[in-house]
Amino acid sequence: MASTAAGKQRIPKVAKVKNKAPAEVQITAEQLLREAKERELELLPPPPQQKITDVEELNDYKLRKRKTFEDNIRKNRTVISNWIKYAQWEESLKEIQRARSIYERALDVDYRNVTLWLKYAEMEMKNRQVNHARNIWDRAITTLPRVNQFWYKYTYMEEMLGNVAGSRQVFERWMEWQPEEQAWHSYINFELRYKEVDRARSIYERFVLVHPEVKNWIKYARFEEKHSYFAHARKVYERAVEFFGEEHMDEHLYVAFAKFEENQKEVRLKDEAVLVLVTAVCVLLPCLWKANPHNYDAWFDYLRLVESDTDAETVREVYERAIANVPPIQEKRHWKRYIYLWINYALYEELEAKDAERTRQVYQACLELLPHKKFTFAKMWLLYAQFEIRQKNLPLARRALGTSIGKCPKNKLFKGYIELELQLREFDRCRKLYEKFLEFAPENCTSWIKFAELETILGDIDRARAIYELAIGQPRLDMPEVLWKSYIDFEIEQEEYEKTRNLYRRLLQRTQHVKVWISLAQFELSAGRDERLQRCRQVYEEANKAMRSCEEKEERVMLLESWRSFEDEFGTDATKERIDKLMPEKIKKRRKLQAEDGSDAGWEEYYDYIFPEDTANQPNLKLLAMAKLWKKQQQESEAAAMDPDKDIDESQT
Repeated sequence: MASTAAGKQRIPKVAKVKNKAPAEVQITAEQLLREAKERELELLPPPPQQKITDVEELNDYKLRKRKTFEDNIRKNRTVISNWIKYAQWEESLKEIQRARSIYERALDVDYRNVTLWLKYAEMEMKNRQVNHARNIWDRAITTLPRVNQFWYKYTYMEEMLGNVAGSRQVFERWMEWQPEEQAWHSYINFELRYKEVDRARSIYERFVLVHPEVKNWIKYARFEEKHSYFAHARKVYERAVEFFGEEHMDEHLYVAFAKFEENQKEVRLKDEAVLVLVTAVCVLLPCLWKANPHNYDAWFDYLRLVESDTDAETVREVYERAIANVPPIQEKRHWKRYIYLWINYALYEELEAKDAERTRQVYQACLELLPHKKFTFAKMWLLYAQFEIRQKNLPLARRALGTSIGKCPKNKLFKGYIELELQLREFDRCRKLYEKFLEFAPENCTSWIKFAELETILGDIDRARAIYELAIGQPRLDMPEVLWKSYIDFEIEQEEYEKTRNLYRRLLQRTQHVKVWISLAQFELSAGRDERLQRCRQVYEEANKAMRSCEEKEERVMLLESWRSFEDEFGTDATKERIDKLMPEKIKKRRKLQAEDGSDAGWEEYYDYIFPEDTANQPNLKLLAMAKLWKKQQQESEAAAMDPDKDIDESQT
């Protein structure tokens, strides 16, 4: 009967696929796994912890673990990470001899692997096996002498052990390979740490021959200068000049030599040094002409040298040659260094040569040379005007600044001219300049504020208020919030509270920003004595109604937080309870992100606020509450179905 019944069992039919065409959107296994990982649908439990209670279990665990490591190595001997993991595991068990054996086997496989040598040596150092570590470092630097990391760590280990002589010996072995510049500097710094200046000097001697570059010779000379061996430094510079000769001349060497001699402030130099400086002067200038006459930094260095040791005519001649190299392109970025040649020239004539007329000619020639239709330099106009003021020639200073704002008006020129007239207490001229300035740049809020502040200081309140009214009426402003704040503060200072309220209302017609509402509420709180609390609370009520349609819910929360702070300090229990009922519920949500190319970029968590008084959100809240209630009822019914005895007991009770 059993077999007959089994034979009569119905085999389920396989569903037939009617449409065998490929789907429009292909979903790969990789995509399914990625989405599962992103949504954390698969949460695998952590593996159970194994507790070892006796020696036999420990030996069994070691045997299994070693077999696993050996199998991994047998499968692919070239994967060095398997060897390192194996050795580190043995090291964790304090089986140092076994770890050494593993590292040695790994070196037989790939002795050129830098990481392998480093891990091997670090293990020996960590376990205080100094001689073993020395042996490994010796083998490493012998096998791979061009790996600087081995040398650095070997010398550092010996130095940390206090073996200065041993560290020096390693450095010497390293220098025989003529390494890069940083290695030589490390050796020099090592000797300087132990105050071995003579040894450092001998290293520099070898260094500049192995790496014969100008910068290295200069470093050698500055090393001698830093340790107050000025004669040695001078000899280094002289040897460098002789070493490179005129064919391989480098201007940086001569400039550094000249700065060195200038720092010594010696009037009478040795004959050899004088010859060297003369050579520098004679060779450097033709080099500047031929190689790159627009290298203005080199001209500055050369002029500094000439100004310290030659007469005024020679300095003027060099300045004239320098300023003759006008930038070939009329773009301001190419003129920024060049213009300082003119500035230094004018300052030299005024301060050193004491020639006011030549100074004036330099400024005027520079201003004529600048292409003012394309760009200008406000600092040049202002320096010229300040020079004329120092010469007590006010009409020429005003003429220069007036010409500047006529040819090439700039904010900096207007501000400089106004500052000059303010210092002279010429307030009528300041008013005219402000009017021209605001005609040129009506969007500049700072200028409007400064103009109004000037009228306030002069006591013309109506004129200041008119300026503010003109300012806020401009169609385009760079910082309108600063301008409105200044106007409001002005009315508050004048104790015109009604006008201040009108200003706030006019501002709220343009923007419903939360900070404006909060500022208005704080103003009402501090403006008057009578009904100030009622006025402040009324502002908060009005702001809350106005911001119900605000898309930025954080701003509305900010308003309610400010309102609650006000009620906590001045409110009653009823008002505090009311504001608590207005506070929103903070809900965590998730939303899907998309990359720039339209592909999925995962999920992002964010916080949303649900306000109780928003009628638009009430249906959603009711739906959410009904869903929670239904879920609770489902759970109770399932629990009752799973435990029928409970129902019997309850019925009997």
